[in-house]
Amino acid sequence: MDGNKIENRQECCCGIANAEPQCCSGTPTDVILPSDDDLISSIISSPKIQKASTQLTIHDKIGTWKARWGINRMNYKVSPGIYSIGEADNTSPVLVTANYKMSFDLLRKELSGLSAWILVLDTKGINVWCAAGKGTFGTDELIRRISIVNLSRIVSHKTLILPQLGASGVSAHEVQRRSGFKVVFGPVRAADIKEFLRAGMKATPEMRKVRFNMYDRLVLTPIELVGTFKVSLMIFGVLFMLNLLKADSFGIVDFYGYAGALLVGCVLVPILLPWIPGKAFAWKGWLMGLLWAAYVNVLNGWPFEPEYGLLRALAYMLILPSISAFCAMNFTGSSTYTSFSGVIKEMKTAVPAIISSIAIGTVLILLAAFSPSI
Repeated sequence: MDGNKIENRQECCCGIANAEPQCCSGTPTDVILPSDDDLISSIISSPKIQKASTQLTIHDKIGTWKARWGINRMNYKVSPGIYSIGEADNTSPVLVTANYKMSFDLLRKELSGLSAWILVLDTKGINVWCAAGKGTFGTDELIRRISIVNLSRIVSHKTLILPQLGASGVSAHEVQRRSGFKVVFGPVRAADIKEFLRAGMKATPEMRKVRFNMYDRLVLTPIELVGTFKVSLMIFGVLFMLNLLKADSFGIVDFYGYAGALLVGCVLVPILLPWIPGKAFAWKGWLMGLLWAAYVNVLNGWPFEPEYGLLRALAYMLILPSISAFCAMNFTGSSTYTSFSGVIKEMKTAVPAIISSIAIGTVLILLAAFSPSI
């Protein structure tokens, strides 16, 4: 893995060089280990152990930036397995995370100055919270990974520290029954790991609190914008074709009106989320989009000296808020404010209304474009 200071070595399908067939099938071999330091040292230097640095390189930071903008995001992952931090030994704590590289990097960065193990589950490149909901950060995968890396041969204790946001996917008592390892749920944020460990693996109420502040929301907006690019190119293509049929049917006002509606729904609404009236994301987006549509009309002379007709003004009031509403509704997948059932309920109401509004607005704007006298 170029640039992230992770040492990859020759390994079989389960991550252990020259492994027996039982290992690659996920079934551990029966091995009796003498409890002496020399044997523990040989285990730690085994090819199945990958060394990870706590210092993020420029390549790691660029990779994170690219993932934020949706570039290679679905393949931004590390190999599942066991990683050592610092001078990890058989008494060092074992922290569990997803193989989404951003999750892995956030965790290892916060372990600077410590000696620990990171057990990386195969979540198909999905972060802990989402993977817990999808089932890939789950009980079966955790037990399977413990077996594959022979964790009981690496550490002498029987404790695993899991991120709190993975709790919905993991049954702690089932993990202990089937693997012998006790599950302790750590803090929500990796930044609290050191304090959590210093306190004897006890979390304060503040560590348990899920925060979703302005910065947390802002860093998620680039991927929301990127998701609109393909549709936007199609829309601009259609407008270009319509301009060929009738010159100057659509112009700069349509461009910045549409672009502004996207920015309102994808960026402004997430930033101002707690302060916009209402609960539904689509409503919040529609309300802010309505203000933007009204501003576009006022900017073009309405209601005193309008630069275009009534139909186009009405079309903007229907289309632009609907675009913002749809973009804002998409943000429910990134938010801690919503539940799955709540999102489904909102979509059943909002999507038909958005489609109807855009359809009516489209008819009006086409009439305005080809009948400028109206």
